[in-house]
Amino acid sequence: MTVAPVYKQGWTMDDVHWSLFDPSKVDPVMLSAVKAAALVEYNAPDYVSYLKRVFAGADEDIMASIEQWGREEAQHGRALGRWAEIADPSFNLDEAFARFRKGYTPAHFAASEDGSVRGSRRGEMVARCVVESGTSSYYSAIRDASEEPVLKEIAGRIAADEYRHYKLFYDTLNAQAEPDISFWKKLWIALGRVRESDDDELAFSYYCANVPPEKETITPYTRKKYSRLAGQASMTVYHRHHVQKLVQMVIKVVGADPHGWLANLAGALLWRRLSAKSA
Repeated sequence: MTVAPVYKQGWTMDDVHWSLFDPSKVDPVMLSAVKAAALVEYNAPDYVSYLKRVFAGADEDIMASIEQWGREEAQHGRALGRWAEIADPSFNLDEAFARFRKGYTPAHFAASEDGSVRGSRRGEMVARCVVESGTSSYYSAIRDASEEPVLKEIAGRIAADEYRHYKLFYDTLNAQAEPDISFWKKLWIALGRVRESDDDELAFSYYCANVPPEKETITPYTRKKYSRLAGQASMTVYHRHHVQKLVQMVIKVVGADPHGWLANLAGALLWRRLSAKSA
C-alpha cells in the first residue's frame, strides 16, 4: 500500500496505517528522540490554558482555534507515543508523561494572571510562530530520514499540521488590534524563544522518555547532559535545508525577507550551532 505524501487537516489515529509497521526499520537513536517528542506534544493542554489566558476576552473564533490547536497537538503526542510503544514495548507513554509533568511546569503555566510573558498578544504569536517553525522543520526532517513506514507517515501528518499551525499564529499575529511591535522587538522575542530550547523542557522530556524510573537513583537528571543527548538524537535527522526552512519561517514572522541576507546568515549560524551541540 502506498501512503499519500500529502496530508490534510482533521486526521485521526485510525487514519494511520499501523499495520505497515516494520520493526527492522526502527532506528534506536531516532526512537529515543521520538519518545521525547511525544511527551512535549502530549503536554498541549497546559499551553492551551496559558494561551486562553493571554487571549482572555478575545473573539470566540480565536478561542476555538486555540482549543483545536491543542487537540491536534495532543494527538501528535498520542500518535508518536503509540508508535514508540510498538517499537519499544518497555516504553509507556502515560507513565513517562506523568514523570515529565511532575518535574516540569513553567512558572507562567502555573500562574493565574492574564497576559503574555512576551509582553503582548503580538509578542506571544511571534514566539508561537518560532515554535511552529521548529516543529514543522523537525517533523519534516524525521519524515525524510525515517525508513520505518509508519513513523514516516506520522511525521508527515504532523509536519503538515505544524505548518498550518504556523499559518494560524501568523494570521492571528497580524489580525491583532493592538499596535504593532518593531522589527527589533520581534527579533528579540524570536531569539529569546530560540534560547529557551536549552531549558528543561527538551532535556527533561528526553530523560523521562529514555531513563526508566527504576534507574533514576543511579542515573540522576542533569540538564546539561540530557540537553546534549537530546540534541544529538535530534540532529541525526536534520539536513541543512530543513534548518534553512525553519529560519526562513522565523525571518518572515519578524518582518524581514525570508530569502534575503539575514535569512542566509541566520541559517548558517543556526546550522553551525546545532551541529556543535550534536558533536
